[in-house]
Amino acid sequence: MDLMQLLVVCPLVFLGGLVDAIAGGGGLITLPAYLMAGVPPHVAIGTNKISASLGTLVSTYRFWRNGFIDLKLASVPSAAAFAGSVIGASIALLLPPEIFQVILLVLLPFVAALVLRPRTLEPVPVEMSLNRRWAILSLCAFACGAYDGFYGPGAGTFMLILFTAVGRMAVRDAAGEMKCTNFSSGLAALVTFACAGQIDWLLGIVAGVFGILGNYIGAGLVVKNGSRIVRPIIAVVLSILFAKTAWDYFF
Repeated sequence: MDLMQLLVVCPLVFLGGLVDAIAGGGGLITLPAYLMAGVPPHVAIGTNKISASLGTLVSTYRFWRNGFIDLKLASVPSAAAFAGSVIGASIALLLPPEIFQVILLVLLPFVAALVLRPRTLEPVPVEMSLNRRWAILSLCAFACGAYDGFYGPGAGTFMLILFTAVGRMAVRDAAGEMKCTNFSSGLAALVTFACAGQIDWLLGIVAGVFGILGNYIGAGLVVKNGSRIVRPIIAVVLSILFAKTAWDYFF
């Protein structure tokens, strides 16, 4: 870790934490930040899990304190996300580092299209039995958890979209359940990358302080403003990141 890495990583991890607490997808900012700072791809993914997990823990607590997390409902999807994340992270460690820039280049417009689609984050909530909700959310959580372990950026956004569109939950309730589930998948990936020795602990912990601050502020914005603040922030961030990634890849 050096001063230049901190100057690049810490402000972007703060912004990523802010976005992540609002609607997930903060990793679309934080992972490229580590890569731009010169951290090798596998180490960047593992280190990103530290700052992401610390920030997610704080925002999860704030959602819970404000009554937007049902721990009983979140328990089964969180376990499914943990299992999926371990599988995804194990696969990622077997792949060459160069593949991850291509993944990000393809992923960004796909996530943007989902978020900008009319009413993606504004479905009509539907009442359903606990077992049915468990089944639906757990399938979504396992798939998103596998992606979170494999790569990560956008996993929270995918969860939020699926929990609202497929799980038919109100956006603030879905955001709370998503944070709890996303923390579980991030923790599983962190353990897997740590066991493989692919983490810069000092850089991750320092950046994690900025992630905590961003997540705390972002969680408060969600509680106050609901879904109105979600779409514009993600749209702007994804547009900037796509332009930056495309420039790096082609030029």
